[in-house]
Amino acid sequence: MQKTIKEVRAKCAKVVVLLSHNGMDVDLKMASRVSGIGAIMGGHTHDGVPIPVKMKNSGGVTLVTNAGSNSKFLGVLDFDVKGGKPVDFRYKLFPIFSNMIPADPAMNKLITKVRAPYEAKFSEKLATTDGLLYRRGNFNGSFDQLILDGLMAQKNAEIAFSPGFRWGTSLLPGQAITRENLLNQTAITYPYTTVTNVTGETLKTILEDVADNLFNPDPYYQQGGDMVRVGGMQYTIDPAASAGKRISDMRLNGRDIDPSKTYKVADWAPVSEEARNAGGEPIWDVIERHLRDVKVVKAVKLNEPIIKGVKNNHGMVSL
Repeated sequence: MQKTIKEVRAKCAKVVVLLSHNGMDVDLKMASRVSGIGAIMGGHTHDGVPIPVKMKNSGGVTLVTNAGSNSKFLGVLDFDVKGGKPVDFRYKLFPIFSNMIPADPAMNKLITKVRAPYEAKFSEKLATTDGLLYRRGNFNGSFDQLILDGLMAQKNAEIAFSPGFRWGTSLLPGQAITRENLLNQTAITYPYTTVTNVTGETLKTILEDVADNLFNPDPYYQQGGDMVRVGGMQYTIDPAASAGKRISDMRLNGRDIDPSKTYKVADWAPVSEEARNAGGEPIWDVIERHLRDVKVVKAVKLNEPIIKGVKNNHGMVSL
């Protein structure tokens, strides 16, 4: 890889810019270990980075940045190059106000044509929201909470898990929840729901595995995303603890989770081939039914864990 980068630079005599979907932490580590890259403009972790991070390596400095998600910003990076090397740069996280930018007529016509057969179903109102519905945060968001509550209600489960996805547009209080809004939050190629009897010991193992996937001190062992969202059950997490020791004080309805007892758990987006092949009911059908039942989604307190050891970490909130 190092040889390839040098060859590219020698041929084009310009700055090598790497477009990455590794996530900010991985990009930062890579920039510290690989020389010859002028800048890494990344994605995946949806971080809006207003000022590039300058990472030193054996060949000099690599700029690392990320422009957020959902086309809210455009990262604009200009280099002043002399003698085949960057001597200065200017960077701006440029906000995009999409309703102020005229749509391209040809593209707009094509989108309208493609959407036409589905427009009526997309725009069908399923419910109304009383509060802000969003998906963000390391541990939960209000749209995640809606999905969890719907899973437990529709599947008659004590506990629910929902993957720590970051995508999906927000809805304002008083706004209708359409089928398209729901699909924006749930449309994936493995949408199947499952209901399983799981022991307390296995519940802890699941949470520990996801926590290590997110908070492993080595970014190369992190896979991105956020912590699995949990409904019904409460727990405490210490992100800085060692693997297998981050999760504690697991409770259900005020009582300690019994490692040997089984609990009815509803879940979706299974990663195992066996669960995918089982072909459970897709999550959007489950939540559509729930929305029609409740009609109005009330603003509720998020079921978030107690987070330890993050008092001075502005990226997380200690409860």
